[in-house]
Amino acid sequence: MLTAIIDYESGNLHSADKAFRKMAVETGAGEVVVTSEAETVARADRIVLPGDGAFPACAAALKATGGVYEAMVEAVTRKGRPFMGICVGMQLMARKGHEYAETDGLGWIDGEVMKIVPSDPSLKVPHMGWNDLIIDHPHPVLDGIQSGDHAYFVHSYQMRMADLEQRIARVDYGEDVTAIVASETRVGLQFHPEKSGPTGLRMIANFLGWTP
Repeated sequence: MLTAIIDYESGNLHSADKAFRKMAVETGAGEVVVTSEAETVARADRIVLPGDGAFPACAAALKATGGVYEAMVEAVTRKGRPFMGICVGMQLMARKGHEYAETDGLGWIDGEVMKIVPSDPSLKVPHMGWNDLIIDHPHPVLDGIQSGDHAYFVHSYQMRMADLEQRIARVDYGEDVTAIVASETRVGLQFHPEKSGPTGLRMIANFLGWTP
């Protein structure tokens, strides 16, 4: 069993790599590799797409990485490989992003990424720090997780959903802020599971054991 964490020079992958390796050992989920090679992505049993930075820059960097984008899309859409997007990697699952310039996403989730606009002016953007998850729909990645469990967020933009059935968890930050999305074999986390303590590690373990 091979889990590929895609390296497209978007953010520090060390903490994600460490967390996924730790949970793979604990659950017997096989090998975890950080890779920028299309061949490795193509043969992976599970794919993780992290991301830090602006939506347009991350989208451009992913598509420019030597066939990795095409291999990822083929593996997820044609072969049904389980996929996890993290932070901007989750946002790229949307139809479009509106950060700096309108940019096409993967179109895997029926939503668009737009700036967070809290109703309370005392709430600062970016949304940064711990927040309580509110679970809307059950999902295998949420096994053992309940509303009120904490996750760690750092973001200024969020996915506004056209299809609320695809939003499985949210948080309250002066408005409903999408926290987790899912469709078919794909799940996306707006927060950083590798920085979210036992809650995040449990989700990583659940993903590594997920067989859609």
